[in-house]
Amino acid sequence: MNNQNNFLINISVLYRYTQKYFDRHLAPYGIGSGQMIFLLLINEHEGITMQQLTVLADFDKGTTTKNLQRLVEQDYIVIQTDENDKRVRRLYTTRKTRDIINSLYEIRNECCNQLMNGLDNEDVESKVQQLTENAHDIAPEEGYSQMRIGGLQKLTLLDYPGHVSCTVFTAGCNMKCPFCHNRDLVFIPENFEFCSPESIFELLRKRQGTLDAVAITGGEPLLQPGLKDFIKEVRRLGFKVKLDTNGYYPDRLKEFVDEGLIDYVAMDIKAPLPKYPVTVGLPEAGFRSDEIRKSIRYLLSGAVDYEFRTTVVREFHTKEDLVTIAKMIKGCKHYYLQQFVDSGRCIEQGFTAYDRDEMYEMKEAVAKYIPEVELRGIS
Repeated sequence: MNNQNNFLINISVLYRYTQKYFDRHLAPYGIGSGQMIFLLLINEHEGITMQQLTVLADFDKGTTTKNLQRLVEQDYIVIQTDENDKRVRRLYTTRKTRDIINSLYEIRNECCNQLMNGLDNEDVESKVQQLTENAHDIAPEEGYSQMRIGGLQKLTLLDYPGHVSCTVFTAGCNMKCPFCHNRDLVFIPENFEFCSPESIFELLRKRQGTLDAVAITGGEPLLQPGLKDFIKEVRRLGFKVKLDTNGYYPDRLKEFVDEGLIDYVAMDIKAPLPKYPVTVGLPEAGFRSDEIRKSIRYLLSGAVDYEFRTTVVREFHTKEDLVTIAKMIKGCKHYYLQQFVDSGRCIEQGFTAYDRDEMYEMKEAVAKYIPEVELRGIS
């Protein structure tokens, strides 16, 4: 028989018999070999975060989450919020785990001793390590594995007009708008726990028939490596895609639309072009306003369904500013004026909203140039 066939058969046998061993010996504790690995790692790294554990165990986040949920349900671990950073959750073993931990080590050690019987331990360990590294090469991570996803809203009727969607929040942005309410997606905190793309796809598979679209926002999604592969997988699962962008990457926007990856684009118009740098928190030197113009022209060409929108902040926008913007995007299909809301998580503090009557006055001024203008989020 071919040696390579023998090699693959031996790998399969090794896996099957090892699993049988653990299934038999771990049955009294109600866990499998996967949960055992996580328990041992948490025991050796009390207070570890889920993200750190995922890297250490070399599992995807979805698998980690499932295993940890089962361990929590069985009272083997607890998840506690970090005292100094409420966004970080840490993992700790319970007394129930400490009562059985020595038995788990004995089960693991006995398995290893049996497998290593008659072999040079150091030589085998180095070769297995090399095999593991080679395994990563034959099943490389998908391009979308590079995506930094900072959050997920599982259901919304508001983000994508006319569609039931979920919203994926990407982390990282080229702008620093002082009134932005997604501070953590701009200045990504240390130990920020990202969502894995696989966990998003798992949700989408479960929600087929319930959701019909995915809205991708940020941060600025077009900065994301792996975004194209991520969207391709979303579309393969049968969902439409809406993209939110600040318009600073017109060539990438055109590329995604031309390849049929985007169904709807929402572009933020931050301010009249001369006021852009101060409005988006960037120095005037080096700011390329032509990129904003190019994105506007491209969307006005009708290559994809779209909307423009401006979040109106009293300290940054006047009625005259909005009229200037309206002239710049005259002829657009949809333009929305969004009332600023102070979420308490803005990059800077001290900004206020125009009241309802003032927003309607601004709408009337804009409507002279864009009859399709509408208000959003009015309170």
